[in-house]
Amino acid sequence: MTAILEAIGLGKRYGRRQALSDCTLTVPAGRVVGLVGPNGAGKSTLLQLACGLIAPTSGTIEVVGGRPAADAAQLAKVGFVAQDTPTYTGLSIADHLHLGARLNPTWDKGLAEGRIRDLGLDPAQRVGRLSGGQRAQVALTLAVAKRPELLILDEPVAALDPLARREFLQGLMEHVAEHGTTVILSSHLVSDLERVCDHLISLVASRVQLAGDVDDLVSTHFRLTTARRDAESLPKGMRVLQATHTERQSTFLVRAGTALHDPAWVLEPLDLEDLVLTYMAEGRTATATKTPEAQR
Repeated sequence: MTAILEAIGLGKRYGRRQALSDCTLTVPAGRVVGLVGPNGAGKSTLLQLACGLIAPTSGTIEVVGGRPAADAAQLAKVGFVAQDTPTYTGLSIADHLHLGARLNPTWDKGLAEGRIRDLGLDPAQRVGRLSGGQRAQVALTLAVAKRPELLILDEPVAALDPLARREFLQGLMEHVAEHGTTVILSSHLVSDLERVCDHLISLVASRVQLAGDVDDLVSTHFRLTTARRDAESLPKGMRVLQATHTERQSTFLVRAGTALHDPAWVLEPLDLEDLVLTYMAEGRTATATKTPEAQR
């Protein structure tokens, strides 16, 4: 597996606040990666470290074979769209494309102009008069037209309506299909990630809780319902993530290498949203049980 991003013990601290802790992960090339987690989990911090916008206070990170933002050549390998899809309201779309061409040595003029044409946008129109979805599409065009090997998107569809989100994601996937760009997409909208992502990273309380291919993760997580019993009585090899009990029944959310069967069980696979929420809850519970000293 070729890694396009590799972090080892990566951390970022702002004063007394630890924004990211001991982050060790590998992002395979050629994937569309969903990055999930609650607010304050460290998602934006990780993405800004990957872009070279900020520097780590501990550990190391390597992106596309080098240190983030080490030089002009390294900068050209990474495209970035922030949550507010930054554009210049007083400039036209054509001005943005001209600026992109001047700043990026790998700029693909045909790709940029073709995307704007396919979107039905007038290059002479000022960006400040576009809708939120149209501004997001312009920002995406600027990012992909530099032909990056890694495209990083930090919640770019958070403020868009459902139709604009779908159009943005459709445009993204068309680009990925044509050019094979690796994408890391941060979002709270798991339903959007489920449509486009084949790899998942979950951050909770500034730490990596879960990482892997979506198909592998979904196929190894189950909801197990049975007559009331203790978690300790389940077969070895089952990791219990959550347990709820009624007077006569127990329900466990478990991770297991294979779907073990028992006539007394009802065993159902978890969908991606249930899986993500389960790990978020587990991470928050683990953080809440730490001593105050451990959380400082």
